[in-house]
Amino acid sequence: MFLSRRLVSANTHQIVKNTTSSLFHQLSGVRNAHQQQQQWKVGGDNLIKWETKSLKNGKSIGIISFNRPEQLNALNTDLALQFADLVGNHAANSESLAAVVLTGEGDKAFSAGGDLEFLLDRCNDKPHSNTQHMIAFYNYFLTPLLHKLQVPTVAAINGYAIGAGLCIAMACDVRVTCPEAKMGVTFTQLGLHPGMGSTHLLPMLLNHQIASYLLLTGDVVDGNRAKELGMVLETVQKESVKSRAIEIAEKMAMNPQMGVKTCLKSLRLQQIANLDAHLCREADAQAQCYATEEMKQIITKMKEKSNK
Repeated sequence: MFLSRRLVSANTHQIVKNTTSSLFHQLSGVRNAHQQQQQWKVGGDNLIKWETKSLKNGKSIGIISFNRPEQLNALNTDLALQFADLVGNHAANSESLAAVVLTGEGDKAFSAGGDLEFLLDRCNDKPHSNTQHMIAFYNYFLTPLLHKLQVPTVAAINGYAIGAGLCIAMACDVRVTCPEAKMGVTFTQLGLHPGMGSTHLLPMLLNHQIASYLLLTGDVVDGNRAKELGMVLETVQKESVKSRAIEIAEKMAMNPQMGVKTCLKSLRLQQIANLDAHLCREADAQAQCYATEEMKQIITKMKEKSNK
């Protein structure tokens, strides 16, 4: 059964508030059924990879990689928890950190979006539970990036950036890619309402018409077309994507930090203004979509095809 408008207005905004406020308390030790994976730690068997590069001014750059290359760096709950822990608790509290580069491990993908097993689990869950689950899932990524991390972020899009994976890249301050990269918010092709803040971030970064076209068609574009549309700052050769992103991050990190951080705080105000309202709407709409037989059939067929 779909969630009623009364339930959305009465409960969903409180859910997102409670989820955000409790996020890092959960990461400090409260675990549920989705938190069996050990959290990120230095030297651990991580789904998130962390490197640093020291700079001449005594500052450093952090390089964060989604580390599921065999699954095209697809997103699941365990990876989300490690990302929130690393970015929100470790990187955000680093005194030397002055910029972050976000990329995907391997040479095929930044992130191909939601893991199929994760999506199938949502199709088999109840709408109200899915609303809560999706708000939590969004915030494992967006709260650390936009609220906790007070340094510039550069996305090095080195391959596929699809669905929620592209949305995370769009939440970064600058994006660099290559002509071969493939980018798209393909949610509607699955019978799913777009999520991960896409209905907020894309119209803000592009314009209403371009965002509407991408969101409603689910079209996938290459790196050159993405640059034409304003989705990325520049395209470079595939092997240079990460190094170019690091160059941009270094340039930001070498500037006097008071100017950079105060400017970034002003830019963040635009990114987070009304974001929670969009996340509430997206989560409720996705919960309704997960309850349809059509979407379950689409995800099941995709899962069966991937297992062959």
